[in-house]
Amino acid sequence: MTSELVVGTSVSLDGIMQGPGGPGEDDSNDFPHGGWLPPHLDEGFGQIMTEVFDRATGMLLGRRSYDLLAGHWPKVPDEEGAAKINSMPKYVATRSPMTADWHNTEVLVGEAAETVAALKQRTYGELLVQGSGDLLRTLQKAELVDEYRLLIFPVVLGQGKRLFAEGATPAGLKLTGSTTTEAGIVYATYQVAGQPSYGSILI
Repeated sequence: MTSELVVGTSVSLDGIMQGPGGPGEDDSNDFPHGGWLPPHLDEGFGQIMTEVFDRATGMLLGRRSYDLLAGHWPKVPDEEGAAKINSMPKYVATRSPMTADWHNTEVLVGEAAETVAALKQRTYGELLVQGSGDLLRTLQKAELVDEYRLLIFPVVLGQGKRLFAEGATPAGLKLTGSTTTEAGIVYATYQVAGQPSYGSILI
């Protein structure tokens, strides 16, 4: 029994994942572009997100993302997609003990590289990582990510927290699917396929 760790996230064309939902969501490092995602939302985006969450058997979050989502989803009506998210198992990776009041949440205290590796071994299906940029960098370094499901938005931000930060662990990826929405969002799915391959075009 083992789970696959799936990163489902929205990024700008230049790879920024910080503060998509609105001003104040994450203004760290004086990020001035909070709220870059909503102007591009369309029916296609909603269909993609429904599919992503329907496939997930659990959700993995860092502490900051947990606090944000736990303050939002319990207030959303079931018919607007909240039933699945509120009922599914949720896991919070944190170095410090905390109280998690959101229904069906387990706190993983310790080093995320170790606690998440153990979580993958004792669960099944798909563990979906939402947001959680700091946690994501740890998971990438520990080579725990199995798949990326990226919603790439038609906007360049020039600064902010990136999906793949400077010094990210090299990895080869295999494109397994792609589509676009009417608003210009590119949805691309990639499986992690070990180390990158190298060659030369020079003769």
